[in-house]
Amino acid sequence: MKVEPSSPIRNANPFSRSSSGSSLHAGNHSSSSGHEDDDSEEKGSPNNYKERRREAHTQAEQKRRDAIKKGYDCLQDLVPTCQQTDSSGYKLSKATVLQKSIDYIQYLLLQKKKLEEERNALRKEVVALQIMQTNYEQMVKAQQIPMGHVEARIPDEEKFKMFQKIIDELFFTFCNINVNNFTELSACVFSWLEEHCKPQTLQNLIETVLEKKSKNHTPTSSAKPSP
Repeated sequence: MKVEPSSPIRNANPFSRSSSGSSLHAGNHSSSSGHEDDDSEEKGSPNNYKERRREAHTQAEQKRRDAIKKGYDCLQDLVPTCQQTDSSGYKLSKATVLQKSIDYIQYLLLQKKKLEEERNALRKEVVALQIMQTNYEQMVKAQQIPMGHVEARIPDEEKFKMFQKIIDELFFTFCNINVNNFTELSACVFSWLEEHCKPQTLQNLIETVLEKKSKNHTPTSSAKPSP
């Protein structure tokens, strides 16, 4: 009986199958390990995101606290009453700094109002002085003597009497004002000056006084001497 030799190809098949099986197994193992690494990265990414958010929030909160602290430090530098410690020697609290700042602002507002009132009063005084200056200038111009004109000498006593009568007329107009305190008196003085001390008003007053003076001193005709 003749025995046929075995083919080398058939003998090689078991090794090839085993090798291919091992390579497939190795490939499957590598692919499975890759999937496990991806899964681990995906599982770790949410933690990293939360950590970054927590860190950003911490930095923002620190900036906010630094800004508040800087603001309180500026208040303590600007407000004089905040530049000192309390009775116990400790640094002033934030609530104390805020209250002292409010008190100081209210004090400044009161001072501002007071200065504005004083400024308005000074403006009224300036207006009154300007009116008086204008009146005196016009009176001086009216009293100037033209060139080449000789003025008759008037006694000082007559001048004083005329001035007294003019002042009396002005005083009568001022007596009609009723006041209760010095503030009302100051306010009434300015209104009185604007009403009764205008140039035209003073001129009319002086002319009236002079007319009365001339009527009272009209010389009577002297009697003719008998032959």
